[in-house]
Amino acid sequence: MPKRKTEQRFGDLYPPIIPFSSGFLSVDETHTLYWEQCGNPEGVPVLVLHGGPGAGVTSAHRRFFDPEHYRIILFDQRGSGRSTPLGEIKNNTKEHLVSDIEALRKYLKIKRWHIFGGSWGATLALLYGIAHPKRCISFILRAIFLLQKDEIDWFLYGIKNIFPENWEHFSHYIPENERDDLLGAYYRRLKSHNPKVRTEAGLNWSTYESSCLSFYPKIQTPSHRDEEDIAYATSLIEAHYFKNETIPEENSILKRISALKKIPCSIIQGRYDIICPVSTAYNLHKAWPEADYIIVPDGGHSALDVQVCRRLVKATEHAKLLT
Repeated sequence: MPKRKTEQRFGDLYPPIIPFSSGFLSVDETHTLYWEQCGNPEGVPVLVLHGGPGAGVTSAHRRFFDPEHYRIILFDQRGSGRSTPLGEIKNNTKEHLVSDIEALRKYLKIKRWHIFGGSWGATLALLYGIAHPKRCISFILRAIFLLQKDEIDWFLYGIKNIFPENWEHFSHYIPENERDDLLGAYYRRLKSHNPKVRTEAGLNWSTYESSCLSFYPKIQTPSHRDEEDIAYATSLIEAHYFKNETIPEENSILKRISALKKIPCSIIQGRYDIICPVSTAYNLHKAWPEADYIIVPDGGHSALDVQVCRRLVKATEHAKLLT
């Protein structure tokens, strides 16, 4: 890769880049994963794990890393983004996704890599690290989520204490006699044979979540058919994981952290993250005191909240010293 000076103010995203390679990896008879690589082909590998589950990667995910130093690897998880089939929940579990990461590592002939993930991406990063600690150089984790029942209950019901208007719109889509189980009610509709019902449920779920993401929230409503399809797929996969893949307390990630304690880690959490409240990050910090614990006082859930973004870039700069 030719040497060039990278124009970047410290703490800001790096300029847009395009992949130097991309492709598709078949991982079973149902699922094929989209992957891409950006930056320096001879650089230090870093794997980006997107959130959701089901959200997929975007071009912004490429820009948290110095492209002259890092070999930046991104992929869309099962059923997400450009992976096929979109929205597929068959053979879509935590164990499948951890296995997919390892399959991608072997396919790309990578010995070890940094792991970068936020929200559900942080969950998956931790699960992968626990299963394959020798493959991890370091972790940069944002907006900690551990797939526990109390976190899902907060998403479904607790957010009404901060965003009562948004929650009312989300909950009142469901008939009153079903509102004591919003997850079950949405899941049934997201799996409906009626396309109109499926789309409406997906848009309501997606709008609710997007309206609570940022430090300065704004409602993002899909405006095109492809955006509606992605919103539906993300909502279905999220509901599927919340309903079927919750991690019981006796097997909590917090009880398995010992496998990771010798690996450098930065925990970066927006104080005003409404989707993944700071209490979960604090519990991870207590279980893993060796990790850096960074609270962003004016940050929400989104990686693109200005101060959260700057902290993430600062962490990727610091990680250069670990290789």
